Amino acid sequence: MSDSGCASCCRCCFSFILTSGLTALFMWLSLRTTNPICSIQDFYVPALNKTSNSQNTTTIYFNLKLDNPNKDKGIYYDTLNLTFYYAPNKTFPIANQSFSSFYQGHHKNAHRTETVATRGVPWKEVVAAENGSTVFRVDLVTAVRFKILAWKTKKHRLAVGADVEVNNSGEKANKKGIRLGSGAPERRCHRARLGLVVVVFTFLNLALFI
Repeated sequence: MSDSGCASCCRCCFSFILTSGLTALFMWLSLRTTNPICSIQDFYVPALNKTSNSQNTTTIYFNLKLDNPNKDKGIYYDTLNLTFYYAPNKTFPIANQSFSSFYQGHHKNAHRTETVATRGVPWKEVVAAENGSTVFRVDLVTAVRFKILAWKTKKHRLAVGADVEVNNSGEKANKKGIRLGSGAPERRCHRARLGLVVVVFTFLNLALFI
């Protein structure tokens, strides 16, 4: 083979590899997903408000915010199940609340607010022992799927939670939203393996071409 033929073949191979690599990168970026961000924006416990006449009220008001950080992917939520605990005893729930499944568009947020009745909380003892703040626990469990273009990913379980500190006015001590976190690693790339498949396929084709 002449030098010009070798040069032409090398340019062809390089162009093929570059195009396939860019295709794999584009697929990986397009299919990469990020879990929703769940946070408690408001949390009010009337029984702990020493400046009001609501200390006989045994309910909790909360505002749950759900953010979809994905710019071009929607999220399908299964039923949202929230469980509340009084921090000294995190094995016995004091309240439960569920919200129906729904779809959330890309880069959108949603709020779920409710007032739930509590059970099994020794409110008089809690108020008497309060030293300026009381801690509650909020856990959220659901399953999500991501909509990417015209198809949906498989469901995966989302379980997050956080402690919420309440002051002696019965309100959330932290003025900012409290993010519900998880100890498990975030599943950020449901289909990233497809990019690897493209790369492997590229090199197999290149081997046959050479």
